[in-house]
Amino acid sequence: MIYLDHNATTPIDRRVFEAMVPFLHERWGNPSSPYRFGYQARAAVEQARKRIADCIGCQSDELLFCSSGTESDNLALRGVARVLRSKGNHIVTSAIEHHAVLHTCRALEDEGLQVTYVPVNSDGVVDVESLARSLRHNTVLVSVMHVNNETGVIQPVDEIAAITKKRGIVLHTDAVQSAGKLPRRLTELGADLVTLAAHKLYGPKGAAALYVRAGTPLVSITTGGAQEHGLRAGTENVAGIVGFAEAVVLAFEGVESEAGRLRALRDCLEREVMYAVRGTRINGAQASRVSNTSSLSFQDVDGESIVLGLDVQGICISTGSACSTGEPEPSHVLRAMGLSSRDAQGTIRVSLGHATRQKDIDRTVWALLATVARLRQISSVRGAAE
Repeated sequence: MIYLDHNATTPIDRRVFEAMVPFLHERWGNPSSPYRFGYQARAAVEQARKRIADCIGCQSDELLFCSSGTESDNLALRGVARVLRSKGNHIVTSAIEHHAVLHTCRALEDEGLQVTYVPVNSDGVVDVESLARSLRHNTVLVSVMHVNNETGVIQPVDEIAAITKKRGIVLHTDAVQSAGKLPRRLTELGADLVTLAAHKLYGPKGAAALYVRAGTPLVSITTGGAQEHGLRAGTENVAGIVGFAEAVVLAFEGVESEAGRLRALRDCLEREVMYAVRGTRINGAQASRVSNTSSLSFQDVDGESIVLGLDVQGICISTGSACSTGEPEPSHVLRAMGLSSRDAQGTIRVSLGHATRQKDIDRTVWALLATVARLRQISSVRGAAE
């Protein structure tokens, strides 16, 4: 099998798994328990918190553990909206956010809040001037992702942070797809809230975090215990958190060399496909992108059919976000970039990872060429018959 869908999830690194095992089998105590067995678990959680904090450039007490990127996004948006409701009821986000943000914003609209969805240009970059114009006297929160999960396009969070800081507006960024892929500390972006998830960087599913800059207004959105400074009730996933920390440390240690290696492989893939397949478009090609991601649109071909065709050949790719699988509508990200519904439905996403080698790219290119040619032939025969 050739796995090229690392933006959906990644396999657990062997070193991460080994770090987790003791807390699944031997030291499985509840970190809130008031005895030695519990203290051991608590110490492991706090050590993991410090390791991650050191990597992203924050203080340990500015990091909260959650169960997923979706929960982290929800805590950021709902937690700020609730605590600042008396000061304002307006939120600004982008048209290309992950559904964890977009669906939460729509739910907040149902609760009476107002949301502005800022457009992007044809390369999928948020229009900063449009965002600045959308801010009002009652705007309390802006949420713009750092890297888009479908195209890999890097968003100008630094520029947005400069604007929100002057206006005293809280800024959240979903950095799930950028953590461990870009050689910089995430707190340098200037955001007040940052979402991270372990399973996107060779850690376990079920572990995530929210960075909360000291002084940022936030309230809990769940009721229960006083875990995570009273902001996220529920027993911590000790093994998952330990694995999360190991994954973050490993990712940041090798980020620059790995980014260069993956960029060369991705560029090779795009170059070969563009040369051999007519009617191909690289989405976001003129923008800054993370090195592992390629969004390719093919004229007169259905993207899901390409995915199924490659799956038969043992190659795993996707049409876009794993959270959108099964939805009949074309990608909201690609539509926001100006693609027609037909072109959006003819799009695939290839996302490379640690195990990807040149031979995998070569095999994938040939499989793509053969699959697209076959699908176009079937389409033309069917069209002639009709």
